[in-house]
Amino acid sequence: MSLVESFTTELRRGTLTLAVLSQLGTPQYGYSLVQRLEKAGVTIEQSTLYPLLRRLEKQKLLTSSWDTTESRPRKYYVMNEYGIEIYEQLTKEWKKMTLELASLLEGDEHHESD
Repeated sequence: MSLVESFTTELRRGTLTLAVLSQLGTPQYGYSLVQRLEKAGVTIEQSTLYPLLRRLEKQKLLTSSWDTTESRPRKYYVMNEYGIEIYEQLTKEWKKMTLELASLLEGDEHHESD
């Protein structure tokens, strides 16, 4: 793995939590979540998604329930009240950091052209 790929993986790791939470305002099961994220251009492997969902549930941000009405039981995840609160705070932080970083990167462009 190249250094750029390594840094990219690091950057993605933090953003995936926010991306996943953004889709859990309504109950979703793993595969539906993968599809929704991919439709938005966010690729996530199931081997990354399921441990992330379990961790978020363990951290008490998500509630899960089994739907056994179909021939294949599915575990649905949804943000609970605490999860929504954390998601809103993370979204604020993300927006703030994005603005700060954009400002720094734009500054970089100006220095390069000097």
